[in-house]
Amino acid sequence: MFSSNGLYGVKGVMFDCYKTLIDIKTDERDLKTYEPVSRWLMYHGVNISPQDLMNEYRWRCKEELERRCERHGELKVEDVFSKICRRHTSWPINDITVGIEAARLFRAASVRRLRPFPQSVRLLEKLKGYPLGIVSNGQRVFSEQELRHLGLYGYFNFVIFSSDFGYKKPDSRIFMAGAGNLGLPHHEILYIGDSWDNDINPSRGIGMKAMHIEDAWRHFGVA
Repeated sequence: MFSSNGLYGVKGVMFDCYKTLIDIKTDERDLKTYEPVSRWLMYHGVNISPQDLMNEYRWRCKEELERRCERHGELKVEDVFSKICRRHTSWPINDITVGIEAARLFRAASVRRLRPFPQSVRLLEKLKGYPLGIVSNGQRVFSEQELRHLGLYGYFNFVIFSSDFGYKKPDSRIFMAGAGNLGLPHHEILYIGDSWDNDINPSRGIGMKAMHIEDAWRHFGVA
């Protein structure tokens, strides 16, 4: 599958994002995450306490996933916040716009660590001769901004997040969407990720080559 210094039969490479390219830690269970969001919403015409915001966010996410009837369903977090804003508005607002910004603030408040893996940056440099893409579980409303902020976005020909589709990995459809963006048959694509269940096994299951990110670091001498 792999030569000593490169890739045999591979014409394009796709990556997972989090825990593969980006080292991240978030906490959505801490009430402190919801406090700045609640205060910010107050200034945008939405009156809801941090505790109520946390409770409603959780049940709306659960409700939305159940409504989709997907085995590996996905939602758009900005839509969840838009519905919360619409329910608790104190004066007329654009709930769609406020929902988008609230989702980004919520993410910022939840992040405890966000940085690129230096090994992965070196790996991307080594793979510059290949068309590259990201196929990842994530929310485009803030995940794209994180890639841009960390200087990673420009390496890729395309970026796909699960929020674009309404379903997420390990659903094979998201991998096939990535293959369509590359315009390559599955056997000519290498997928690199950190999860056997969500990345390695499902991509191999549709005929792609696959490597764990730590194996890729070692293989290309960037560890």
